[in-house]
Amino acid sequence: GEDPVGRLSSAIAPEIYGHGDIKRALLLQLVGGVTRSLPDGMRIRGDVNICLMGDPGVAKSQLLKHVSTTAPRGVYTTGKGSSGVGLTAAITKDLATGEMALEGGALVLADQGICCID
Repeated sequence: GEDPVGRLSSAIAPEIYGHGDIKRALLLQLVGGVTRSLPDGMRIRGDVNICLMGDPGVAKSQLLKHVSTTAPRGVYTTGKGSSGVGLTAAITKDLATGEMALEGGALVLADQGICCID
């Protein structure tokens, strides 16, 4: 039989050979899960979270960059932007006026989308 999920997942970062299971997981994350409401009123979110770990040089960053550009509200952040505070908000200073401003972090910008933290 035909495997539509496999065909779609192979279209994720086609320049990267292999990693079929990881690409399949990233595809399922892109389409998301189903939010369920239980009879007692409790909501179970359908968000899919993925943690990629592995040796250096196995294309983790390239896969994340590809997914963040594919997603409608995708944000890719690395290094300094990955601190606990930097993910939610940052205070910036306007060089021209000297005014301080509160700027949304990566998680705020990727609300209802995909946030890739490298």
